[in-house]
Amino acid sequence: QVQLVESGGGLVQAGGSLRLSCAASGRTFSNNGMGWFRQAPGKEREFVAAISRSGGSTYYADSVKGRFTISRDNAKNTVYLQMNSLKSEDTAVYYCAAGPLAPSRLGSRYDYWGQGTQVTVSS
Repeated sequence: QVQLVESGGGLVQAGGSLRLSCAASGRTFSNNGMGWFRQAPGKEREFVAAISRSGGSTYYADSVKGRFTISRDNAKNTVYLQMNSLKSEDTAVYYCAAGPLAPSRLGSRYDYWGQGTQVTVSS
């Protein structure tokens, strides 16, 4: 079992920045690829970013590439999502997920999910 707790969400103006954190406990954190997903009201959950177990490989949705950065600190059992140049369309609940040996864009590949943190970007 892996427990995930996200933090760092909030209200920010367009063009601003936020840093999300996801603290993991339970199974060995470094065994899991990690991902961030988001879900806006009335929309399907979508992939945002993923990172390999070592942190050496990262993957991004086209909509966030160049603005968001995923990273991890295996010593702290934490994965981060640095979000810059935020836009109103980034408004969503952001979820951290853990699971696959190799990071994936598919939510179905992840076994464990956090409760989510709200990010609201005002224009």
